[in-house]
Amino acid sequence: MKTKKMILSIVFSILILIISQILAVLIAEALLKVKVPEFACNIICGILYILFTYYLIKLLCKKYLNDELGNYYITKFKLESKWVVVAIFLPVIVTVCFFLFNGTFEQNAMDLNSKLSILSRGIFFTGLGAGITEEMVFRGIMLNVVEKKFNKKVAIIIPSLLFGIAHLIGINFSLLNWALVIIAGTMAAIMLALITYESKSIWNSAIVHAVWNFVIIGGVISVGTELNHYSLYSYILESKSFALTGGEFGIEASIIAVSGYCLVSLLILLANRKKSKDRLYEI
Repeated sequence: MKTKKMILSIVFSILILIISQILAVLIAEALLKVKVPEFACNIICGILYILFTYYLIKLLCKKYLNDELGNYYITKFKLESKWVVVAIFLPVIVTVCFFLFNGTFEQNAMDLNSKLSILSRGIFFTGLGAGITEEMVFRGIMLNVVEKKFNKKVAIIIPSLLFGIAHLIGINFSLLNWALVIIAGTMAAIMLALITYESKSIWNSAIVHAVWNFVIIGGVISVGTELNHYSLYSYILESKSFALTGGEFGIEASIIAVSGYCLVSLLILLANRKKSKDRLYEI
């Protein structure tokens, strides 16, 4: 693949992500104005975000890349049980690790509508919406166009670095916090890229991504240094350690979370290495 086509494919896929989100949010806001319940608007918004992204990505493949979605790991929906297990245990274990440090639990006083709004947004937009659409773009299109130009190693690194940088958009952090976000985001993306390569499908990385988003930032339990008024429960850490709290970005950039990303990545690499040796012995 030519460099220009690779770059434009990356740019187009990012634009698709932005356009899809804007359209989905505008429709949801319009429905909210005509008195559709907020929880229903959140569900519709998340579903539309996925659908818009899917069909625009499909159009990009057909009209610009002259290829099929399946060749970009956007296959028919299918999950492997081991990745469902990882999806559940990774964010749960990371969260529980924070409970080992001194802190206090706080419950926000909310009515039923507020709780439904938080849960619906966490599941359908923050979780499934962001998880699936970002996997289609970063581990679907980007991963493959970079691999076609270079190789698998470069294909893992470049989109992963872009994924980390993308999390800085609209955030006014100090330089040190910027670096922490890029490192953490890149390590998380490398883990997701390895899952995609191992399973040959974005759906397994998408479920890991979606469940992580829901558990960690979906609004059920918030872990941080202060009360989160947009979460059902908050665990307020007494420690102000930069490494433990993840700085201004939060626990997704903490040493505990990054260790989780690295551990899963290491296990994938070790498993693949064992498979390669087994094939060699069979020969």
